[in-house]
Order: sequence, then C-alpha cells, then structure tokens
Amino acid sequence: MTVLQAAILGLIQGLTEFLPISSSGHLVLFQRFFGLSKGVLTFDVFVHLGTLVAVFAVFWQDILALLKKPWQRLTALIITGTIPTGIMGLGLKDFFEKIFASGSTLGVEFIATGVILWWAESIRQRNKGVDQITYADAAFVGFMQGVAILPAISRSGLTIAGALFRGIDRDTAARFSFLISIPAILGAALVDGKDVIEAGTVGVGTIPLIVGTVVSAVAGYFAIRIMLRILRQGTLKVFSYYVWALGILVIILQLTGIL
Repeated sequence: MTVLQAAILGLIQGLTEFLPISSSGHLVLFQRFFGLSKGVLTFDVFVHLGTLVAVFAVFWQDILALLKKPWQRLTALIITGTIPTGIMGLGLKDFFEKIFASGSTLGVEFIATGVILWWAESIRQRNKGVDQITYADAAFVGFMQGVAILPAISRSGLTIAGALFRGIDRDTAARFSFLISIPAILGAALVDGKDVIEAGTVGVGTIPLIVGTVVSAVAGYFAIRIMLRILRQGTLKVFSYYVWALGILVIILQLTGIL
C-alpha cells in the first residue's frame, strides 16, 4: 500500500463512516480497485480508530459529562444500544466475514441503505428528546447498528434512521447515533486487532498506517459536522440517490465480470 493509497482510503473511511453511505462498502470497493489484499485488515483497524478520534473531538463535552457522571441514564441507554450490536457482531462473525470476503451483496446493500434512508425521511416525525428515549428505543437503534455490520449497509444511516423510526428528534438521533458508535467502533477494532495479532503480520508500512489514520480522523471530524448540519437543515434523501446509483453501478459491474 502506497502513502497516496493510504491517504485516499483514509479520506474515504473518514467521510463515509459518518455520512450515511457506508464506509465498509466503499473501503471494499476501493481496496479492490487498488488491487489491495495484504494488510487491509490492519489498515481497517487503524482508520476506524481514526474515526473514533473524530467522534471524541466533536462530542468531547458529552463524553466528558459521561465520564464525570458515569452512572446516568444516557450511559445505560448507550449500553442497552450496544448489547444487540455486540451479540450480532460476535454471534454472526463468521457469516459477516463470508459476506465481506465475497462482496457479492454490495450492490443490493447500497440500494437497501438508500431505501431505509428514504423511508426514515418519509415517516411522520415526532420529537422525543434524550430524556424521552426508552430502553426499547435504544435496543432498536442498537439492532440497526448490528445490521449495519454488513459491508454496504451504512452504520450512521441505519442508526439515525432507527432513531427517527422510534420518533426521536433529529438532533438527538444524530447525537445518540454517534455516541453509540464509540463502543461499536472500539469493539470492532479490538476483535479485528486480535485477528491481526494472531496472524502475526502487519502487511502494511508504518507511514501509510499513520497517514491513513490521521486523514480518516480529520475527514471524520468534518463529516460529523456536515452530517449534523444536514440533519438540522436538510434531508437524508439526497444520500439515497447516491447509494442507489452506486448500488446499480456495482451490480452492473458484477454482472459483467468487471468487479
């Protein structure tokens, strides 16, 4: 992996982790485009940690408040939302790895992401704030996050959509989505990091790892800011058009044997 490839992949990861268009799906596509296979798991672990830094940078006040007063209701909601994700991630690990390895469902998953985003924007909105979120709401959002382990299903898209489905207001939906991403990203990095250690190889140079991680952190920071603005002033439907077009393109490339 060259430094330029690392920078491009880091940029893609940072932007697409928080914009609802699927980071894992884009990484799989671009890694295949670059012809990369060696060290991609190691690289994925590092760029995901980069996006975790972005979450801390934007939501440091919320995180500091949770650390100062850990036994509060929001903490319990985050834990509740994390449980379904963890169960699905660990219990279906082999299944998800096979899906990632084949890449055969990428096009369909991009299209499904677009449908869910469109649907979430089309339902009647309600205005539950953070104090009105129930544990059932949190568990449902966590379940949606678990589904998003599939490579071309957007984690941010599904968790925000899940919150909107449950009548949570848009600002709170975004905030809760990004906060429950912290244990999800960290947990995935620990699981994948264990696989890297057991394999005994890194497969990618130190400089590309550093560049990719830094770029993903910076890009992730701006992506979160953009996403928060869109949720306040715009619509998620614009992203539906993008993932629909990309999904159709991927399916065509797969059917013609190009991808």
